Amino acid sequence: MAEPPVPHGLDAQGCIAREGSLALVPHAFRPVVVAARDRLLDTLGARLHSAYLYGSVPRGTARVGRSDLDLLVALREEPADADREAVRALGEALDKEFAQIDGVGTLLYGRTRLLSEPETYDLGWFLACLCTPLLGDDLAEYLPRYRPDSLLARETNGDLARLLPRWRERIDAAGDSEEALRPLVRFMSRHLVRTGFTLVMPRWSGWTSDLREMAEVFGAYYPQRAAQLLRAAEYGHEPAGDADVLRSYTDDLGPWLAGEYARVHGVKAPRPD
Repeated sequence: MAEPPVPHGLDAQGCIAREGSLALVPHAFRPVVVAARDRLLDTLGARLHSAYLYGSVPRGTARVGRSDLDLLVALREEPADADREAVRALGEALDKEFAQIDGVGTLLYGRTRLLSEPETYDLGWFLACLCTPLLGDDLAEYLPRYRPDSLLARETNGDLARLLPRWRERIDAAGDSEEALRPLVRFMSRHLVRTGFTLVMPRWSGWTSDLREMAEVFGAYYPQRAAQLLRAAEYGHEPAGDADVLRSYTDDLGPWLAGEYARVHGVKAPRPD
């Protein structure tokens, strides 16, 4: 078995260090971040509790014209349809105005949901470890420290078996349209790579958000599937509008990964949605 990369991404106590910083935002993306911050305030007003960046922009690895802007928004109450529509429209406006980004993705939740017990090792961990504060009081102060253990693995990505039927429906709906298939390839590729990585994360005892490194870590423990996950990592960055790629995920890699995940870590506790 090939040796995995040296574990990293933890603090001195062995907990996952929070990644990302406003100081790391590349210069080209700073006007986008400022606009997103100001418009969230204008759009949501007093309903807004806090907002966060995540993904390549606050990690400093975003590529001009290729990377999207990822936001997590926490409201003081649970979001209503009007809030979702307002945030969607805000994202569309930012995407049209700024050529630096290729789309805007916004996660919208109520403060209570983010701090709830069922979400402690899922959305709570995501906010505390992978999100960079942009606006408001940081909810991470109310959350625990996290270690790369089996509990975290199960509660973050232990639901792949439940997702696969939905993925097949989305592929069927996309038909032969490359324009519709390409974002599905990017999304599903990234999801599978992250699932493969968290499958072995407790054995590796480290953290990374780099897709290629995730695939390399996984491949050291499952060499028979290494090439598939490395290819998925490539599609996560450079997606192809190819339905055959997606079918290979839902018919082969995905079912195998879901079964192995359940065997090793168990199945994620169901959520309301």
